[in-house]
Amino acid sequence: MSSWTAEELRELERISEIRVAGRRRDGSLRTLTIVWHVVVDGSLYVRSVRGADGSWYKGVIRHHEGAISWDGKTRDVTYIPDATVDDQLDAAYYTKYGNGSATRAIVNSTARPTTLRVEPR
Repeated sequence: MSSWTAEELRELERISEIRVAGRRRDGSLRTLTIVWHVVVDGSLYVRSVRGADGSWYKGVIRHHEGAISWDGKTRDVTYIPDATVDDQLDAAYYTKYGNGSATRAIVNSTARPTTLRVEPR
């Protein structure tokens, strides 16, 4: 497994949305879906605002592989369930996106269990 470059992490911290997709059994990508994300301690994280019922989340969690896209770049990634830094993620989401209802939805008890660390492959 490779790691994010410092430049990629700076870009990912700067932008407000990325697109994520899981990989199907045949290796093809599912449809890319826009999600909010945060970078904490040099790692990229995403959550499903719809919790485990979110379509993109179901597609990603099935094989734990896929891709993300941002600013015309695409990276193959592995999605790893990781609840070890949930409190820091909540704080990072509030810092990045403010205190509105959309942010409250991504830090609530429905979304928190879907925390995924996104690692480049």
